[in-house]
Amino acid sequence: MSLLIVEPLEAEVMQWLAERHAVIYAPELAADTAGLRAALHQVQGLVLPPHVPLDIALLRAAPKLRVVGRMSAGLENLDAEACRSAGIEVVRSITATASAEAEFVVGALLALLRRVPVQASDGMLVGRELGCATVGLIGMSPATRMLAQLLPAFGTRVIGYDPSLHQSEPLWAQWGIEPLPLRELMERSDAVSVQLAYYLRYRGLIGERVLGFAKPGQVLVSLAHSGIFDEQALAQAMGSGRILAAWFDSMEPGVLEPGRPLHGLPGLQVTPRLGSTTRESRVRAAWGVARRMDEMLAVPAQATAEFRPTYPADLPEPEAAPRWR
Repeated sequence: MSLLIVEPLEAEVMQWLAERHAVIYAPELAADTAGLRAALHQVQGLVLPPHVPLDIALLRAAPKLRVVGRMSAGLENLDAEACRSAGIEVVRSITATASAEAEFVVGALLALLRRVPVQASDGMLVGRELGCATVGLIGMSPATRMLAQLLPAFGTRVIGYDPSLHQSEPLWAQWGIEPLPLRELMERSDAVSVQLAYYLRYRGLIGERVLGFAKPGQVLVSLAHSGIFDEQALAQAMGSGRILAAWFDSMEPGVLEPGRPLHGLPGLQVTPRLGSTTRESRVRAAWGVARRMDEMLAVPAQATAEFRPTYPADLPEPEAAPRWR
């Protein structure tokens, strides 16, 4: 077997791959860890859904694995360092979901600004217009770049921050985003959208020292891994009215359970990763991943063997990768 597909793909993509490789389609293995490991022994290519962890335990069961395809752009449930050490290329869809995510954020911002009222000068509770708002974008992702094109059409002022980009970086001007320090962005923004890629060093980045400076009445939309936020600080900011409402397009398991700071918090909305999931984005992602995997698998294994310095069975035990739904 050369290619094991565990995540459902579009029929035309499946047919295209089957014409080029020995393909086994087994989506049921996503819920069968033992069965998945047993099926991986002869597999060179694997398409895996993001809710199934790609960790050392799985890599040890796949000694011939060369390439893994992921339809989502994120790194959740994926031990990238272990894959690099084993010489396994991870093929992800980085830009295919950008327009879908940007549209989702615009819709969420419109809904929150209109649905969550503020007090007007005459004392009446009213909604707000996106066109009169300043929106802060945290994280320079492909979706952020799309947002930088969409939001000005409403008349919105767009400001941004990314911890990996200096304010003098030409990319900001290229995409029409005014760069600011994170604290200043929070102080000026009527709404904030977070698309920051998740790394362990960013865990808890948006905590009390950031949320404590949120402009009163601010609304928040996040497509990012929820671990970027300090949940206690977020609960305090929402409880104080600095943040009137927050919309997370996914949360780590257990965050909303009784006893946790965000449990039962009014104004908090969570959706099950709807931002990137559209018919069109899945087609773009499937074709992009399938074509790259085909290129990788077309190269004889011997030609890439020198780039595999460590085999899965020799890998050290890593820090547990974050899991979310």
